[in-house]
Amino acid sequence: MPLIKRTELPAALEEIRNQNHPPVVLFFGERYLCRQAADDVQEALLTKKNGTLYSIDGDQEDSSQTLAKLMSFSLLPGLQIYRVNDSRLFHSKNVSGSIWQKACKAFESQHYEKAARYIADMYHLASIPSDDRQPLSQISAEQWRTLFALEKPRDLGWTDALFEQVRQKEISSPAAQDPAEKYIEAFTKGFPPNNVFLLTAENVDKRKRLFTCIKKNYLVVDCSVAEGGGVAAQRAQKAVLEEVLHQTLSSFNKTIDPGAVDVFFERVGFHPVAVVTETEKLALFCDERTRITRNDLDCMVGRTREDALFELTDSFGKRKIGPTLITLSHLLENGIHGLAILATMRNYISKLLVFRTMQLLPDPVFQKGMNARYFQDNYL
Repeated sequence: MPLIKRTELPAALEEIRNQNHPPVVLFFGERYLCRQAADDVQEALLTKKNGTLYSIDGDQEDSSQTLAKLMSFSLLPGLQIYRVNDSRLFHSKNVSGSIWQKACKAFESQHYEKAARYIADMYHLASIPSDDRQPLSQISAEQWRTLFALEKPRDLGWTDALFEQVRQKEISSPAAQDPAEKYIEAFTKGFPPNNVFLLTAENVDKRKRLFTCIKKNYLVVDCSVAEGGGVAAQRAQKAVLEEVLHQTLSSFNKTIDPGAVDVFFERVGFHPVAVVTETEKLALFCDERTRITRNDLDCMVGRTREDALFELTDSFGKRKIGPTLITLSHLLENGIHGLAILATMRNYISKLLVFRTMQLLPDPVFQKGMNARYFQDNYL
């Protein structure tokens, strides 16, 4: 099966119910949408044939154990569905910063085994063979930038013991040496016909052999949504939010005033999980009433957008005095500390001054209104 968009999934679900199911399905993109799509496939599989679900947290997963279970015949009847949520198999070095922060946090919390898994992920992300690995503290600053796209941290002494732990584990467990390659080998051999493997991942490196293998031989569902503030991206984001909103409302047999919808999205932002929780809260608040009004919205839904501070700088940068003051008022009403607002404005103005300084340089010459191609080829 090929790579399909999430909107094409209903047709694929019919095939899953009526024909042979794909033994491997990968969902990637927006986290909530991935989980929702995986739920749909999981339901279709269990509707077709009874079975057992094994849910695995990718953050805590030991891939060698998952692979061993996937390759084993079960004594239980029906399908055996192994579902890994937030799989780490498809990460690229673009997410090295996030993995490194998780490793540091796990070590500080004294979760040493978890920290060691993240350290192992760092080596896998950089595609460093087991025989060529050395402690992170011994890798030069230049190599750090090349391998991990990060500046080398100062204190790396604590990683040395974890490196030895990772090395010993890979010696004793060959499957841990390169999980992706082991999975490709397993897919090539094939696994018991009643075993099904579902994976979800927010970030995938489409250049990885494992991704290419699944795309070529099995089913990949693209649940990503356009990012950014462009018109097309905002239209796509709003369509997803409307879908999530109305699905949640229909489960409560509720509707919402059309005039309240845009206000709802403006307050919540593009956070599908928040849309679900806030919608459920509104539905429960309405009790016997079947229609949600703007008054209900004002009573129950606050401004939960993570980027609210950046709306302030956006209005300020565009010299929109009215929206700037309104946003500032809302931030203060919702308990955002004045110093946080001040720090945001300081950073924003600092960047503006840097850009203005660059524009005043004699070379390259800045031209107001230059087209994108000229900007990229001659100025950027």
